[in-house]
Amino acid sequence: MTKDQKTSWSGITGPAQRQKIHLMMKKVRFNWTVATESAVDSSFFWGYLVTQIPGGFMASMYPANRVFGTAIAISAFLNLLVPGAMTLSATSVILVRVCQGLAEGVTYPACHGIWRFWAPPLERSRLATLAFCGSYAGVVLGMPLSGLLIGGISWQAPFYFYGVIGLVWYIFWLWLSFEKPAKHPTISARELMYIEQSLGQSTLQAMPTMATTPWRCFFTSMPVYAIIVANFCRSWNFYLLVLFQASYLRNTFHLAITETGFVGALPHLLMTVIVPLGGLLADYVRKNGILSTTNVRKVFNCGGFGMEAVFFIVVAYAQTAVAATTALTFGVAFSGFAISGFNVNHLDIAPRYASILMGMSNGIGTIAGLICPIAIDNITKDETRESWKTVFIMAAMVHFVGVTFYAIFASGDLQPWAEPVNLDEKKPWNPLEDAFQSDPPGQEVLQGQQSQLNNHAVSYGAVEQSIGLPPRPPLPFNNHIEPVQPEAKDGYYKYGTVDDGAY
Repeated sequence: MTKDQKTSWSGITGPAQRQKIHLMMKKVRFNWTVATESAVDSSFFWGYLVTQIPGGFMASMYPANRVFGTAIAISAFLNLLVPGAMTLSATSVILVRVCQGLAEGVTYPACHGIWRFWAPPLERSRLATLAFCGSYAGVVLGMPLSGLLIGGISWQAPFYFYGVIGLVWYIFWLWLSFEKPAKHPTISARELMYIEQSLGQSTLQAMPTMATTPWRCFFTSMPVYAIIVANFCRSWNFYLLVLFQASYLRNTFHLAITETGFVGALPHLLMTVIVPLGGLLADYVRKNGILSTTNVRKVFNCGGFGMEAVFFIVVAYAQTAVAATTALTFGVAFSGFAISGFNVNHLDIAPRYASILMGMSNGIGTIAGLICPIAIDNITKDETRESWKTVFIMAAMVHFVGVTFYAIFASGDLQPWAEPVNLDEKKPWNPLEDAFQSDPPGQEVLQGQQSQLNNHAVSYGAVEQSIGLPPRPPLPFNNHIEPVQPEAKDGYYKYGTVDDGAY
């Protein structure tokens, strides 16, 4: 099992948990007020918000794969405590859910910390989207399975089932995941060299700390704000569907709880397929020079969100369950392409700070998770068709605002404040360095030509130029190494040494 395949299944413990809490509350009545239900719905995000940025630093300080796996294991264990907490009081449930949020808040920043070492620049879209589609696969499995477990056994069954499954998953994660390619015991020399040459010097930089992180640049960078706004808009509509889609289908079209589980899973099933396909398409367009990285991010993000907003308007005016489900399915499917936009964009503009930026943007996006349940519970408290119409029109307007902002301010270029420090100034003394100073005949001319061209190279996302290192001697194996960068027309070259910036 590959690294990206293992990561992609992790999302089953997040959205699926939140959905079955809401599903169970609607099925089993605890005589809670609307305010109490809203507090329970949103309590997860109170903790989730707090650990977003700290999670980014944890992923920088410690092995990101261990941070990620431990967070999922803690959340799974706490899931086992939810049924007991619900029999005590709503306050107990809120406390457990806040703790789950604190644990899971580090997961998305940790994902970016993992990809920092594993994802070559021109494969970031496909790898990251394949991992992120686990969030949607979790909903696909969680919605119908929770309905079956509640209807066939009891309302406590989903909590115990997912808690145990999460702990079993953690055992396999510890066994199969590794922090860096160099630490993988079975990786081939060909793949290891390909990944490390593609990443260049980016993984050799000192990890950022609170003191060295350019906070002022973060808060004055419009590309950063574009990602934050997109994340907020996406979070609003994602949690709308995860928490309230079943309620909408049941209250508006009077579907049974088992039917809402299966019907509600259809859009997320399609998105599970669309998200990684969108990543493959985005990387293909970038690698072949059809569009620049900036334009790829804008087209995929704005096209995906814009089409989802259009279909939300169709849902608002749908008169039958078939029409509503069809519109939801197409809308969610188009939004899958947007994941290749804003969600990967952190790695383009600042790969060194990607986990911290993800913590920032996802943390602010989490505010949508706090507001959304409260707003929708109050709008739909009378459970009428007109109230749900208002909900989906509002969701469409949220997306249109996000599309406009991202189209104007987003960027796919490495930002000046994210450039690595000059390694020549702080490079430690190497007694063998002089042994490689003499170049073969004609090498000076070649290096001079490449250096002159590299000065005018077009920035390709976060692909960095390697600097300050001598040429490497031939390796003791003859594996064929595939090109790791775009064609020469983008300013990058397939052949050469680390010193001339070819990686």
